[in-house]
Amino acid sequence: MAKKIITEPPHSPIFAPLMKNERLLLIILAAAMFTHIMDFMIMMPLSPSLMSIFDIDAQQFSLLVSSYTITAGVTGFLAAFRIDRYDRKSMMLVMYFGFTIGTLACAVAPSYFFLLIARSAAGAFGGVLGALILSIVSDAIPLERRASGLGIVMASFSVASVFGVPFGLFLASKFSWHAPFLFLGILAAIIFGLMFWFIPPLRAHLDAGNGIKKPMEILKNIFGQRNTRLGLTFAAVLTLGHFTIVPFIAAYMVGNVGFTNDELAYIYLVGGALTIFFSPWVGKMADKHGRLKIFTIFGSLVIIPIVIITNMPPTPLWAALIVAGIFFIFSNGRMVPSTTMETAIISPESRGSYMSIRSSVQQLTSGLASFVAGTIISEKASVFGPDAKALVNYGYVGLIAVFFSLVSLWLARKLQVAQGA
Repeated sequence: MAKKIITEPPHSPIFAPLMKNERLLLIILAAAMFTHIMDFMIMMPLSPSLMSIFDIDAQQFSLLVSSYTITAGVTGFLAAFRIDRYDRKSMMLVMYFGFTIGTLACAVAPSYFFLLIARSAAGAFGGVLGALILSIVSDAIPLERRASGLGIVMASFSVASVFGVPFGLFLASKFSWHAPFLFLGILAAIIFGLMFWFIPPLRAHLDAGNGIKKPMEILKNIFGQRNTRLGLTFAAVLTLGHFTIVPFIAAYMVGNVGFTNDELAYIYLVGGALTIFFSPWVGKMADKHGRLKIFTIFGSLVIIPIVIITNMPPTPLWAALIVAGIFFIFSNGRMVPSTTMETAIISPESRGSYMSIRSSVQQLTSGLASFVAGTIISEKASVFGPDAKALVNYGYVGLIAVFFSLVSLWLARKLQVAQGA
């Protein structure tokens, strides 16, 4: 016998307890998302320092990056089948506590192996946070105001780029590479306290009596449809077209282009600021002219800065920042319409489980992309000092990114809008 699905109206009592503290709830969730995104992003620009301090090569560093994404992908996939069975607050506290401990462990890591284990632990808990935060916002905010709520929370991505990474690099340059993780760990501990005291129990999805599908039903519904299989393939290919080069941009800029460690912050400051400005504009253009058309334009244009960045010779700071800024604009320009396209390939009642599995696919693929790039890249002595290492074969990695970017343009044309999407 099928379970009765109850749909609450926008002003249902289920939402009533959160109405007064809605803004505080969103701020706390945005802060939690900020720590998760910064924790992931800060590792990449620290590559020159970590490769020198631990005397590791590009392949070993890529394992530090991929360990986080691989464990995040595995736990995120498993959580897709359990995330709706518990009080949201309780699960959030457990996941965020584990993330906090993992980040503090990174801050005190005395060796490469210890740091690798700590990054894996932080990723295992952090991998569930994104999907869980979006689920809480969807439960707590009525439909007519939900987009605004999600906008507040998702602004943390850009804040992490504009403030988080540059500030983390500043701490690393003034103190040591441990400092950014210590800052994040202390901040996460404070946010955990705010979660415990100010977020109320979140049982709307349980009290409403919604039917919970069995894991095999969820998998059959997603992997049994050609359109959703294409969607997951599209997400993986797009990730390969981006994440093969991103983890090594910082190391290449220092060892091959001539940046100092202090100047690396400018890349993320410029890129994040441009992304904040252009993201809303790209969204409007996609709505006005069509998601596929805008994706095709930016997905084609991004190939130019990919080729330039991965083959850039010693270059003045201002010129390198222009190229990096263009890369961020075009890369983000294809991510906005592509994400919107993927939300429309499956019906609303299955969208949550699909997006959770999609997130896991992206995490695992980004880990694979980083690992593959690390096996291709090698190092040699840099002309910019004994502590810097120049990367060799980065241009070949750029060609791999170009190939998958072109494949994503072809796959985008195969996606179809689901009925009721």
